Amino acid sequence: MTDITIYHNPRCGSSRNTLAMLRDRGIEPRVVEYLKTPPSRDELVALIEAAGLGVRGIMREKEALFAKLGLGDATRTDDELIDAILAHPILLNRPIVVTPLGTRLCRPPKWCSRSCPARSTERRRPLRNDRPRSGIIATVLTVRHRVVAYFTASPAAAS
Repeated sequence: MTDITIYHNPRCGSSRNTLAMLRDRGIEPRVVEYLKTPPSRDELVALIEAAGLGVRGIMREKEALFAKLGLGDATRTDDELIDAILAHPILLNRPIVVTPLGTRLCRPPKWCSRSCPARSTERRRPLRNDRPRSGIIATVLTVRHRVVAYFTASPAAAS
């Protein structure tokens, strides 16, 4: 079983392209067709928090239902918006990819390459820095002799 999950809509071109990109990299992710099996409220809240986008950032504003339900109204609370996504999963933007390196809304699909490993044989090593930046832990990912840096907030900065 893989430790990578994609929240996928097979009718969406971006979602299909992201899934193909993962498979081209030798990764067979756990595919969650969220229209058939929507996430629970707890899973949805965890996805939103992990992606760091906020509820509005993870909604499909271009969906006709978004306007029909008046979800663009700034007075709507996060709980109301989450309730709308749970009632109408089509409002959830896609694809969302969850990896050990982070959770990301992969629109456009090339954003997946920033949070997804290229091959399962990659090495991770800490980035050495003479002057560490406050509240940042850096990790370097070496893929085919190319270095890609990923930065995440340190636990101390999060509190």
